[in-house]
Amino acid sequence: MSFLTKEKLFSGKWFRAVLLILSGTFIMAVGYVYFISPYKIVPGGIYGIAIVLHHEFGFPMGMVSLCIDIPLTILGIRILGPRFGWKTILGFVSMAIFVDLLSYFQGDNPLVEGDALLSSIFGGLAIGVGLGLVFKSKATSGGTDLIAMILNKYTKISLGQLMIYVDSVIVLIGLVAFKDWKIPLYSWVVIFIVGKVVDMILEGASYDKALFIISDKYEEIKVKIIDDLNRSGTILNGKGMYSNEEKKIIFSIVSRRELQVLKDYIYEIDPRAFISVMDTNEILGEGFKSLKESVSDNT
Repeated sequence: MSFLTKEKLFSGKWFRAVLLILSGTFIMAVGYVYFISPYKIVPGGIYGIAIVLHHEFGFPMGMVSLCIDIPLTILGIRILGPRFGWKTILGFVSMAIFVDLLSYFQGDNPLVEGDALLSSIFGGLAIGVGLGLVFKSKATSGGTDLIAMILNKYTKISLGQLMIYVDSVIVLIGLVAFKDWKIPLYSWVVIFIVGKVVDMILEGASYDKALFIISDKYEEIKVKIIDDLNRSGTILNGKGMYSNEEKKIIFSIVSRRELQVLKDYIYEIDPRAFISVMDTNEILGEGFKSLKESVSDNT
């Protein structure tokens, strides 16, 4: 899981990476300062720890995060090798600067007074968008990601599970520190929203549906897909597990509107047809976004 890249200094890709990182960390800082920290919400991560120390002892959140991120990064390089380049360092340094700069002007006053749930939702959205932009630059957020990677090297637990465990421990630290059961509940709302938004930023919001259709009327369905919907697909050979009968399986990608049209048509000609409908995160290839375009978006 290497995030080292070799953009030429001051090249277009270099400026794009810097812009993504600075934009992402600024948006994340807005989420923490204006929505999350004022309500003492602790959504895991280094900034979860920073929020606890800030409200308990008055320490600046950005400075606390730097004091944790720098030794963690050095430890990560020593244990895991040089996986973390200049972009990760720019990410956590700029984030710390933005957080303390915004905190200087905003203090601990929430943007939305008296509504922790609404702040959790919009704070999670802001952090998710910002983190997604940072990830698109091929940087990592550092912090607890590094802790999970280090533990992963010495245990058989998956990296995803370890990140959940580490963040959950930090959430519980917030519960112990602030002695309020609402805090971990709001915190898990934020963690959930951040994860969903990051996925949407990285993979895109696609409304297309992938279909597997098994029907004796596959020829008529094929004509409908090609001529009326102006789509294409693939016909696969299959065999029934129970009957051992040879079957034709149509695989195709359609929009949500086209799906309803196709389902109505299939019901008319073959009410016993079998249809499996799946959401798609990203469709690449002829008739959709090209593979070249997708790769260039993430480099």
